[in-house]
Amino acid sequence: MTRIPHEPPGEPNPLRALTLDRLRHRTSMKWRTYPEDVLPLWVAEMDVPLAEPVVRAVTEALELGDTGYPSGTAYAEALAAFAGKRWGWDGLAVERTAVVPDVMLGVVEMIKLVTGPGDPVIVNPPVYPPFYQFVTHMDRRVVEAPLGADLRIDLDVLEDAFRRSVAGGGRAAHLLCSPHNPTGTVHTAEELAAVAALAERYGVRVVADEIHAPVVAGGVRFVPYLSVPGAERGLALMSASKGWNLAGLKAALALAGPAAAADLARMPEEVGHGASHLGVIAHTAALRDGTAWLDALLAGLDDNRRLLTGLLAEHLPGVVHHPGQATYLAWLDCRALGFGDDPAKAFLSRGRVALSSGIPFGTGGAGHVRLNLAASPEVIEEGVRRMAATRNGTHDGPREQRP
Repeated sequence: MTRIPHEPPGEPNPLRALTLDRLRHRTSMKWRTYPEDVLPLWVAEMDVPLAEPVVRAVTEALELGDTGYPSGTAYAEALAAFAGKRWGWDGLAVERTAVVPDVMLGVVEMIKLVTGPGDPVIVNPPVYPPFYQFVTHMDRRVVEAPLGADLRIDLDVLEDAFRRSVAGGGRAAHLLCSPHNPTGTVHTAEELAAVAALAERYGVRVVADEIHAPVVAGGVRFVPYLSVPGAERGLALMSASKGWNLAGLKAALALAGPAAAADLARMPEEVGHGASHLGVIAHTAALRDGTAWLDALLAGLDDNRRLLTGLLAEHLPGVVHHPGQATYLAWLDCRALGFGDDPAKAFLSRGRVALSSGIPFGTGGAGHVRLNLAASPEVIEEGVRRMAATRNGTHDGPREQRP
């Protein structure tokens, strides 16, 4: 399977398009959780205008009054075409897909299909906090198989977790984050094939959250879990949500490997009713017509990763940062700064910059923060300046009024 490289961006960097004053008119979580003097670099929302094809598709639907219930397979067809061109994967079968409200609710439905109440679900911390929340809320047990020191899957640890999880003869699932949030790790084809082999050996069902799949750094190859040998019984969730900033337009797709088609067919029909018809339209337009915008975004994110690396080296050399291969998130080890297990508290109270605390990400999260890179370079610079000022317990306000 070959990967098509990013096209040279034919559009301007969307991360530079909006002023800070304009962004503060937004009413979403990112911009309403904290007071206006706080610079928000936390939750996974991007500081970008929507891609023009998405705006056009949604506007045309509104003008037509096309606001009913979702129907058809256009979304799955658009994703299959995107996967073929972007990742060289021609194995996404439209007939083995189903629309779900969003990726995490789709994860819930997939785990319900392959496990029962009280069964274990293995995760790889530090990992996206809703993995813990949604799993426990549906009466399953979280079993941790932490990443290694290199922030990659530790296959020996994973095998031990699989062995322990099925020791009593019950069912188990592995909730795989791919690409990994918060580390930005992109699992290789070899790693994913090894996971699939372990899952088959122990009878563990893999459910892959691949929401960040479109957001990879230049020169990095994303490999869909269902494309690797041995993953025929796997299930996966994808959407355009993270790649095109569409979290408020709910719609995602559940995908089944060839040997999991019967499982997906058992998903209750009413689950698909939870997706927004406008969301389906938006995600379809993004995947079909929004790749030039995406490539401009990815180039901007590559620039921001390099910028952050330099800023940390200059202003916060004690922070350990391994630039992610994917996502627009940066995982920062702040333990050397002496702020304790939750440095995000100090950055917020003394620096007036909001970052995600590492603690809810599970084992390996204490002493860490997650920083959202999907902002203008000026905002990234201001954020690091505020973080650095936190060491002295001072903050003298923003230097820039524009991102």
